Amino acid sequence: MGGFFGAALKHDCRNDLFYGVDYNSHLGTRRAGMVTYDAKDKKFCRSIHSIENTYFRTKFEDELDKFKGDLGIGVISDTDPQPIIINSHLGKFAIVTVARITNIDSLEKELLESGAHFAELSSGKTNPTELIALLINQGKSFEEGIANLFEKIEGSCSLLILTENAIYAIRDQLGRTPVIIGEKEDGSGFGVSSESTAFPNLGYRHYRDLGPGEMVKITPDEVLTILPPGEEMQICSFLWVYYGFPTSSYEGTNVEEMRFKSGFEMGKRDDSDVECASGIPDSGVGMALGYASGKGVPYLRCISKYTPTWPRSFTPSEQERRNLVAKMKLVPNEKMLKDRKVLLCDDSIVRGTQLKDNVQDLYDLGAKEIHIRIACPPLIYGCPFIGFTSSKSDMELITRRIINELEGDPNKNLDEYATTGSEKYNLLVDKIRDIFGLTSLKFNPIETLVDSIGLPKEKICTHCFDGSSRFHPCKTCRKI
Repeated sequence: MGGFFGAALKHDCRNDLFYGVDYNSHLGTRRAGMVTYDAKDKKFCRSIHSIENTYFRTKFEDELDKFKGDLGIGVISDTDPQPIIINSHLGKFAIVTVARITNIDSLEKELLESGAHFAELSSGKTNPTELIALLINQGKSFEEGIANLFEKIEGSCSLLILTENAIYAIRDQLGRTPVIIGEKEDGSGFGVSSESTAFPNLGYRHYRDLGPGEMVKITPDEVLTILPPGEEMQICSFLWVYYGFPTSSYEGTNVEEMRFKSGFEMGKRDDSDVECASGIPDSGVGMALGYASGKGVPYLRCISKYTPTWPRSFTPSEQERRNLVAKMKLVPNEKMLKDRKVLLCDDSIVRGTQLKDNVQDLYDLGAKEIHIRIACPPLIYGCPFIGFTSSKSDMELITRRIINELEGDPNKNLDEYATTGSEKYNLLVDKIRDIFGLTSLKFNPIETLVDSIGLPKEKICTHCFDGSSRFHPCKTCRKI
């Protein structure tokens, strides 16, 4: 995944940029970068650091004084080193992206054959952000370059471009990831972010969300639309389920409100005999609060996250380290668990490798029963659009491994396994429950997920649950 932030102010932007990028830290754990443009000295100032073993602030705080200027952009990335700085016929510019380009190999070949070259390599491979910049450079203007970009890529791409006098913000053509603009309350400029959480403490109020494929030019004085938004949207539903920070809102729907609502609906309809509800931190907490309210049982903190040091658990590339992080970061509370029928709410089950040990720990600490409720339907398909996990194959999904075991083919009868309440769906859920030794296991149906988000189903990407989003970004060839 990843997140970005930009600031166009009537005064020095370094503090807003630094803290604004930091407020996107929950979206990535590998690399971070910032760049500003100093109009006085007529130069860009850039830094890129690895954040795999530390936090964003610790890498950039000591060098903040060198970031001069009123315009700046920054990024938290789970992929390539960014920002990169380009000098082309469009002028000098810096660029950051939140993207997943699935046809990068064919685009790389096409560009090389046309005489282009790549200077920025990421782990020996083409840097996707540089490839995106080269596609933009094929246009006679930024507007034409963005149209060319959207015509050629498969996957998704939202981006910020920093020039000598403005920031250009562009949202993915199908709006799979959000781009949100904030306005300074004192009238001193504008900010743009992947997360609206970045705005309140920095003195911004919500200005508006960009529409799918929309491109705007941001200066300290105004926000001008360069390319209008399209009508089709496929915003990722998993933003609300997992990625989003509780205080953020996308398309007018607050993350915590959505999680509470989905939990409330599940609790209201659940006939299980439980004594309390608890959230698996952090993204399961909002759902558990809603469940407790809907079910009429107390909310107890049976598990707490040791927040000072432990990052997200699925992002490390090595499975052994992912398991260790999952084990270390969650601390069960024996006093809350002992002799109770406990219901736990979690955002999802992806691989399932980290949950089994956690469940056994709860039994060892005296829980009489352990029931689990999941905020979304079972993950049946890998994501070809934004890559919300580090999975390299659909076979890393626990559902696909079970389907392979049951059918002898991991791709067989997927529609039936994705249909809530079907015979194969119930068999799949029972298998997952047995693997973890749970008293009961239930997933929210896709209807509850969609209703809780509050957008029409056709505007939400639910591909990982039902395989429904089969869009190609090309304007003339939408369907794969």
